[in-house]
Amino acid sequence: MRLLKFYIFLSIAIAALASCKDTSKKVDTATSKQQTKIDSSKITEKEIIKDEQDEAFELTEDNAIDFFFNYEKTLKSNKVKITTNLGSFTIALFENVPYHRANFIYLTEKGYFDYTQFHRVVKNFIIQGGNSDDEKTGKKRNDIGRYLLPPDTRKGHKHHRGTVSMPSSEMDNPHMLASPFEFFIVVTDPGSYHLDDEYTPFGKVIEGMDVVDKINNVPVEKGDWPLQNIYIEKAEVLK
Repeated sequence: MRLLKFYIFLSIAIAALASCKDTSKKVDTATSKQQTKIDSSKITEKEIIKDEQDEAFELTEDNAIDFFFNYEKTLKSNKVKITTNLGSFTIALFENVPYHRANFIYLTEKGYFDYTQFHRVVKNFIIQGGNSDDEKTGKKRNDIGRYLLPPDTRKGHKHHRGTVSMPSSEMDNPHMLASPFEFFIVVTDPGSYHLDDEYTPFGKVIEGMDVVDKINNVPVEKGDWPLQNIYIEKAEVLK
C-alpha cells in the first residue's frame, strides 16, 4: 500500500515538473512575440519621424545651391510636359544649366506649378507662368522655401523663339538673381536676343509651340494679365 502511494506521489511530481517546463516555454514565446511587436513599432516610428523631417525640409539661401547640386545628379529626365486649359506643350531642359534644370524639375515633382497661371502675356514677346493670385500658390512657395538662383548666362544659349528662361526676382536684386518659381517663354520670331546677358535660358519648347502662341494671343488687361485665366492644370516630368 505504501509502495502504491509512493508511485502515485512520484507520478504527480513528474507531471508537475513537466507542467512547469511547458509554462516556461509559453512565457518565452509570448515574450519573444511581444519584443518583436515592440521592435516593429520602433522601426515604424523612426520611419514616420524621417518622413515628417522630409516633409518639413525647406530650401533657403544657405542650402539651395548645395541641394540642387546633389539633386541634379539623380535626375534621369530632362523633359517636362505642361498642360494648360488651352492645350499642352513639352519643354526640353538644357543639361549644362544644372541648377535651373534641377530647380524646375524639383518644383514640378513637388506639384508646385499645378494650378498656377500664365499671369503675364506680352504680345509677340513672351508668356510668363508660375504665379497666381490664389492663396494656395503663396502657401506652396512658403512650404518649399525662400531662395534665389544665380544667373547662368554664359553657356551659349540664346533667347530664340521657344526658349524657356527664368526672370529675375522683383526683390532688391542688383545681381539679377533668378526667381525660381516663375519662367517665361519667348514667342518673338526669330528671338529676343536683348535678353541674353540678363536672363538664364534653361530649356526650349520642342512640341506644342502652337499652344504657346495661342496663349500669347489672348486678350489682356492692364499689367499684361490675361482677361481669361490661363491655368497650368498639370506639370509632369516625362520619364
